[in-house]
Amino acid sequence: MNRSAGARIGTAYPGSDPRLLSSGAETEDIGAYRSGGGYRPLDDVEAFVREVEASGLRGRGGAAFPTGRKLRTVREHGAVPVVVANGEEGEPASVKDRWLMRHRPHLVLDGLRLAALGTGTEDAHVYVSDARSRQSIERALDEARRDPAFAIDVSVTQVDPAYVAGEETAVVQAINGGPAVPTDKPPRPFEEGVDGRPTLVGNVETLANLPWVQRLGAAGYRALGTERSPGTFLMTLTSPGGIGLHEIPFGATLRDVLTWAGEDVGSVRGFLMSGYFAGVVGKGALDMPLEYDAFADLGSGLGCGAVAVLAQNDCPVATSAAVMAYFARENAGQCGSCFNGTAAMSAVLETLRDHKASAADLDRLRGWSTGLRGRGACGTLDGAANVAAALLREFPETVAVHLDGRCGPCADGGVHADPPFAALEPAGHGS
Repeated sequence: MNRSAGARIGTAYPGSDPRLLSSGAETEDIGAYRSGGGYRPLDDVEAFVREVEASGLRGRGGAAFPTGRKLRTVREHGAVPVVVANGEEGEPASVKDRWLMRHRPHLVLDGLRLAALGTGTEDAHVYVSDARSRQSIERALDEARRDPAFAIDVSVTQVDPAYVAGEETAVVQAINGGPAVPTDKPPRPFEEGVDGRPTLVGNVETLANLPWVQRLGAAGYRALGTERSPGTFLMTLTSPGGIGLHEIPFGATLRDVLTWAGEDVGSVRGFLMSGYFAGVVGKGALDMPLEYDAFADLGSGLGCGAVAVLAQNDCPVATSAAVMAYFARENAGQCGSCFNGTAAMSAVLETLRDHKASAADLDRLRGWSTGLRGRGACGTLDGAANVAAALLREFPETVAVHLDGRCGPCADGGVHADPPFAALEPAGHGS
């Protein structure tokens, strides 16, 4: 199913005060943001970096890398760095970054300011592919630049939307004037990035958490979430009831969230996790705590926080085939292993979806799902391998039905939307 409508913006999960979704305005202006405690002076930079480290904040772009460690590494690299707010939300199943930039631009810019001060630079960039996000950020910059306390120099770069355009080396290359496609590593951006300088590339949602670390301190920030995944995260939830953007404390379960959101938990067949990157998972994930390590231990992932519900009429084989077709089309086309590997896996999944695959086809798919990992310049091939491996691991009975029998949902027309579960546009707050 392709539930590609505007997202309903929800409130924070019960029992937790909203942080990222706390503004009721269509677009929060600088007066409203300041009255809520924004743009506070930063008197002790080193103490702030230590608080970020102690807060346990992890990146919300997909990799969940510790933000404090990233700040520290760039800060101590030895050259004047650059910081980048990465808002190129190339993941079709996610709307969180666009919503933040469109509706809470000053929260994003305050986080960028704190990252710049924390790393010891005044040189910052916002990187986007969404025209409305760029307009919102630029209006907010016009307001912020009138305030001498803002004290950083921000440039905005807009690129065409693409799945690979948000990968950190693609970000660097595009800001440097090249195409928005990944480059070989090393060097990584923290070593040599924008203009050859050490560069911190931070996801928009990640940076939006930094003002909350400054306001609350590490202990206060950790009042929500779990020990290994502190704080809250923005979940783009696609379900039979539609698309919603919700702020969820880490540690809640999918059963908790779906029940709160008024969904029929009994009709759940599984989930498509981390947008497209982690592939499908069975309904056993309903009771797993929503935290990075717990889902990694399950062989899945939270990634960017986008979760799509597979209902009983959603076939995981057809869903996986549609995701793989997207990867085959959207890869950068510059790594032979990725270009050929995604195409080959897509071909097998399409024949499996159409009840035409053989046991030998599945053997090849199983081999590719492990043997192709780590062979691309970016994570696209790893995501494609995850999709294949997750389907084979989580839904062996459904795979067997497609191999030797007849799948009911697919026989009735199936789920062939491409891209699947796309959340195309974030709607306004409260809609």
